[in-house]
Amino acid sequence: MSRLNKELGLLQGVALLSTSLLGTGIFVVPALAATAAGEASLWAWLILIALVLPVAFTFAQLGRRFPHAGGAPHLIGRAFGPRAERLIAFLFLAVLPVGLPAALNIATGFWQAVLPVNRGEALLIQCATLGAMLLLGQRPARASGLVQGLIALAILGTVALVWWVGDLPLAHQPLLPALDDNWTLIPAALGVMFWCFVGIEAFTHLGEEFRNPQRDFPLALLLGVLLAGLVYWAFSVAVLSFHVYGDVHSDAASLPRLMDQLLGGEARTLVAAVGYLACFASMNVYMQGFARLIWSLADEGKLPAPLGTLNRHGVPARALLLVVVICALCASLTTLLQLSVDDLIRYANGNFVVVYLLSMAAGAVLLRGAWRLLAAFSTLLCAAVLAMLGVEALYALGLVGLLLLLDRLRLTQRSLT
Repeated sequence: MSRLNKELGLLQGVALLSTSLLGTGIFVVPALAATAAGEASLWAWLILIALVLPVAFTFAQLGRRFPHAGGAPHLIGRAFGPRAERLIAFLFLAVLPVGLPAALNIATGFWQAVLPVNRGEALLIQCATLGAMLLLGQRPARASGLVQGLIALAILGTVALVWWVGDLPLAHQPLLPALDDNWTLIPAALGVMFWCFVGIEAFTHLGEEFRNPQRDFPLALLLGVLLAGLVYWAFSVAVLSFHVYGDVHSDAASLPRLMDQLLGGEARTLVAAVGYLACFASMNVYMQGFARLIWSLADEGKLPAPLGTLNRHGVPARALLLVVVICALCASLTTLLQLSVDDLIRYANGNFVVVYLLSMAAGAVLLRGAWRLLAAFSTLLCAAVLAMLGVEALYALGLVGLLLLLDRLRLTQRSLT
């Protein structure tokens, strides 16, 4: 029996996942990938989609058979025990210090493209954004689904407008250019591009809220991944065609720069608004996912009981408030240290890849038949992506080591008392 309201349908699920995957990445990461690998980034997108699809299929089967607000940590716990669930839950929550500030910085970049915003004002915008997500999160999940469906249409319309006004594809920009020696640049591009497909694991936290999770959850996941992959590739073609990339510090404003070339300065405000709303949509899914994970752990007695309460709409409002406060503190620290979006994304990706890796390993234990083989293959793919991250993976691996050490100390102390 579901512990949360079952209000989500297929279209709402597709809207939630596609905007989660597109949100903070669609108007930024294609430029970062082009800066890292040039035209080879178009091949990198196809490779990444091919890598993500087996992972998405595995998540779809796991979510279909084991819908639970605990998401990926719950699935890992079912396969490897409560200690592993506890470890991955805290590893997933450890994305907050780097992942959410990166997303907030990207969102603020769209304001900075049209207004003279200093660092202090940017932090105020970020806090206001968190406040808006807190207000929306007090409402039932279908409210977020409706809002994000409208934002998804705005994103698709913006990319379609770019192709129409820019008369794409251009003759000098092949859709799949010759690689020559540029294939060596693809791993570096994949390291930042993986950010675009994090969100699948957060989406699993909403599994309990589908009216028909066995049918609609896997369909929403797969359709959302395919839609997002197509849109990413289409916008990458535009970024390369009009050369709005080349500097990791200005790549966050690639969409306003592109529309300035195509439509003039009058379009900058409109596209900045669309970019900001896209970021808002992606962060909102993550905030909801984090809140549901904390609520689920508290509801099962693994975190303080007050975090396990629901408001009158049946949503974990207290857990969401805790997530918002933590994000505000982390955003303030990021502003103080002046960390770049590129650095934050790469370090956050390490956490996500480890979560994906162990989720796929859990699939190899929990699933049967051909799905078990697919989960095993997906585990190998995630291990390869983790290796591609190089030194950026040390943040996640260091956290895993620290959490294991703290857990061992806790168990030792318990045995002595």
